[in-house]
Amino acid sequence: MNKKTIGVMLSLIVVVGFIILINQRVLNFTPDMIQKWILSLGILAPIIYIILYTVRPFILFPASVLSLAGGLALGPLYGTLLTITGATLGAYLSFLVSRKIGGKWVEKKSGERMERIKRILEKNGLLAILLLRLIPLFPFDLISYAAGLSKIKGWHFILGTLIGIIPGTFAYNFLGASTTTNSMVTIVGAVIIFLLVMMIPALFKNKFKAFLDQQEKK
Repeated sequence: MNKKTIGVMLSLIVVVGFIILINQRVLNFTPDMIQKWILSLGILAPIIYIILYTVRPFILFPASVLSLAGGLALGPLYGTLLTITGATLGAYLSFLVSRKIGGKWVEKKSGERMERIKRILEKNGLLAILLLRLIPLFPFDLISYAAGLSKIKGWHFILGTLIGIIPGTFAYNFLGASTTTNSMVTIVGAVIIFLLVMMIPALFKNKFKAFLDQQEKK
């Protein structure tokens, strides 16, 4: 084992240890706690929120909790806009890290799911990334890393991600924002929208799977 390999292994151990440490600290946060922290930042709140969402994939923080907090602190529309910005930047950063740094090592260590996502993206490009964001058959971050290892164009990845996450992002932010109102109509409306956005993709999952299977056979 040469020095370069040992260095890479030690670096990975340090990174994993750091992620575990951060994860243990932050996963205990509730949307309400994050809301108070975001609001305490004043005019810097939007910038910090976007930065936090951008690095989220690397600290394994639940996107749903952060999106709910965004709605609570920033409102349904502004929160949605900032969340889409941060989530797209975070996804693209994951994409770049995988493409520039991951290389053959990540590809070798990746499982069958990642290999399948790669094949799907390479055959269908923009349409595939858009549908995978709208109908999440695979974890969000896994799609980003797999895309980086595939031959999909960067702008296809960005555009497909940006458009595909709009419905779910708005649903989470609106649901979070609704809890700050005293309007039962708003709360019920937010819950209905949230359920619809979650249920509609689920109804199309089997058809989407069949479509992907058909595409892979071509």
